[in-house]
Amino acid sequence: MAIQFNQVTKKYGSEKALDNVTLQLQAGKIYGLLGPNGSGKSTTLKLIAGLVYPSSGAVTVLGEEVTRRISRKVAYLTELDMFYDSLTVDKMVSFFKTQFPDFNPEKAAMLLVDMKLDGKKKIKQLSKGNRGRLKLVLTLARETPIVLLDEPFSGLDAMVRDSIIKSLLTYIDFNEQTVIIATHEIDEIEPIMDEVFAIYNGHIIGHENVESLREEQGYSVLEWFKSIMGNEESD
Repeated sequence: MAIQFNQVTKKYGSEKALDNVTLQLQAGKIYGLLGPNGSGKSTTLKLIAGLVYPSSGAVTVLGEEVTRRISRKVAYLTELDMFYDSLTVDKMVSFFKTQFPDFNPEKAAMLLVDMKLDGKKKIKQLSKGNRGRLKLVLTLARETPIVLLDEPFSGLDAMVRDSIIKSLLTYIDFNEQTVIIATHEIDEIEPIMDEVFAIYNGHIIGHENVESLREEQGYSVLEWFKSIMGNEESD
């Protein structure tokens, strides 16, 4: 099993961001973690990445209980910008190479071409769309077994979203890597997801195989998500 949560609760002060969550994620799949803002998506990814720790319960990645050292197995695209604005794109890529032994500069170079990014341009000169592209380049150029993408489409136009989807399909090794995409924007990622989890108020409220959801139940992921969210909000 690639990732396991065993009765995980995460509190910030008196507030529960996750409440007694148990889940298992298999290797070699793309998972969608769907939910509105504030539902617990980002906290779930941070727990996998070792950026925060459970208040109770345990998180394991590839059989190893998560600590800060798990970063060597996890590539994490945060919703926040984590750039040095005074650097050029090429120098930011070089910096990542010094930080992560698994960083593949040849892969990064191919991604820069595909994303149409100018390596000589300073990061502070990049548009929001190109900053989003650069974040994806830096994440996908790492050859880690776990790839986490937190709201990768946030605020980006349709063309940038399309390029992100194409890069995921091109540069992810589905024999070796497990991908989790946390988002509340569902249409873009439905064609590439294997399984989906719905999260709301810190609870996993649904889990489906995408293919069986469409072929056996006749639902799109968006229709399924709206249905179960409607049930939660009417309770």
